[in-house]
Amino acid sequence: MKRTLCKAILFSAALASSSLLYAADMNKTLRLSFVAGATGFDPAKVSDNYSNSINENIYDTLLTYDYLARPIKIIPNVVEDMPKISNGGKTYTFKIKPGIYFADDPAFKGQKRELVAADFVYSLKRLLDKTINSPQSYLVDGRFVGLDELVKQAGQGPLNYDTEVEGIKALDKYTLQLNLTDVNYNFATILAMPAFSAVAREVVEAYADNTNAHPVGTGPYMLKEWKPGSKITLTANPRFRKEIFNFKADKSDPTSVAVAKDMHGKVIPQTGNIEVSIIQEEQPNWLAFLNKQLDIVGIPQPALREALIINPENPLDVKLAPKYVEMGIQMQRKRLLEITFYFFNMNDPIVGGYSADKIALRRAIAMAFPRQETIARIRRGQAVPVEYAIPEGVAGHNPKARDGAKYDPAKANALLDAVGYKIGADGYRTLPDGSPLSVEMGTGTAAIDREWNEYWQQAFDSLHLKLTFKTGKWSELSKANREGKLQMWGLAWGADYPDGENFMQMFYGPNGGDSNFAFFDLAKFNEYYEQALKLPDGKKRQSLYDKMDKLLAQYQPYIFSDTRVRSIVTQSYVHGYKIHPILNGWRYIELKK
Repeated sequence: MKRTLCKAILFSAALASSSLLYAADMNKTLRLSFVAGATGFDPAKVSDNYSNSINENIYDTLLTYDYLARPIKIIPNVVEDMPKISNGGKTYTFKIKPGIYFADDPAFKGQKRELVAADFVYSLKRLLDKTINSPQSYLVDGRFVGLDELVKQAGQGPLNYDTEVEGIKALDKYTLQLNLTDVNYNFATILAMPAFSAVAREVVEAYADNTNAHPVGTGPYMLKEWKPGSKITLTANPRFRKEIFNFKADKSDPTSVAVAKDMHGKVIPQTGNIEVSIIQEEQPNWLAFLNKQLDIVGIPQPALREALIINPENPLDVKLAPKYVEMGIQMQRKRLLEITFYFFNMNDPIVGGYSADKIALRRAIAMAFPRQETIARIRRGQAVPVEYAIPEGVAGHNPKARDGAKYDPAKANALLDAVGYKIGADGYRTLPDGSPLSVEMGTGTAAIDREWNEYWQQAFDSLHLKLTFKTGKWSELSKANREGKLQMWGLAWGADYPDGENFMQMFYGPNGGDSNFAFFDLAKFNEYYEQALKLPDGKKRQSLYDKMDKLLAQYQPYIFSDTRVRSIVTQSYVHGYKIHPILNGWRYIELKK
């Protein structure tokens, strides 16, 4: 109780003094929504987009993105300049800016706590601590000189954080040096991911029983309230350094020009509070926006035909309906840097494995899924089919590839017949040895999930395959997935950084249980992936990516679905918002009601 009271007093005092430090209007609240709840706010312990969207605003990474630059551009964040690269591209040296402070917290015992190089040393090491079991460990595993030896010494216990390793070290108070085990041309880009945020050791140790609920960072906002599955509230951090909006506009983009003009010279953040409501169903989300209970929202599938004027000859040619334009609502469009997919658990005895009969089963299921129809009906034409593991707009994409499964239920049935999946007396196919065959697919509880389930049921029925659904909340299914307990599930993977490595890592064997949802582990694919890590974007790396994509088509651990084109609408009083392919940009938004 004393700790809680102390924290409340410090929090109130900080808010009272905030107006002296920066321009955030504490009387204004940006209202947003998620369709699923965050799982927590410890950067080392989470990987879902919902949690990372919050972490982006609480914590700081070494590098970040220029808000308006297109193509997207990495820039310094808490460092004075881009890293000095030496040792043939293996050594990165950063200078932390002095005078950056963590938000006040009782863990600091009433003292101002400055961000220093040692904080990044500690934070990076945490990603490989076995007691944390980070879903982001694949990002650093084997990457830093000497770190793997430290992990090995710890066994299944906690790391000895006081042991210096050559790969991650503080040369002095503000100088961080990272020594890689091998060349990686994308390493600087990776460091802009929320997983590489700086945390304070005192805070982690003070709240060791639940670090996910006690985030303390150096970013523009602090966590004020978290009601899991219901609401997340952020409030401006009075310790946040003075940052001025000075991004240059992309002159070919009117929205970019307007944002640059409107926000130029303003102190960030302008908005005092951010409130995120968890609204799982799409229609209530849309109605909340129309009733001005939300300030920014993606137009949901059920509302697309009402909200947009869609060109029947080209469904991606759209305009906002006049009645919404008259209300002052503004719309922006973007093709997401993502792929949506369904995966098979390759360790599962029914749908997994690398033998001809298992490959045939997965391929037949892929061939029975009518993705063009789901794009037309569920997506309302606002998506494009995925034909390559790396989406358009990401380095490594091959626009000529056509490797997605072709819809052909007749050939799919013939394939199953050919490898011995016979139809039994009950009308369903059995395994080649005559054993029962049933597939279970994970699914959410929202109305949109039920729409997808109907199409999957039709696909399985067309193959005479028995299908059941494992229903659960996103967090529950995500946990089961990491533990390898799901046979099939559908997800989306959005770019953490705009390079093909970020997508190809999803299929790399050692990443099973982390980014590799299917636990796909093929020696030849792994070999190509490791070779590609040492190459810059170019013909040689592209050739490897093409070979890797062909292997995915051959073994079918995933069924690629689509890439969505989102229509984002904002209320008339929302200023400073520009869709960014990676960032959410909340810190740059101003409300002028």
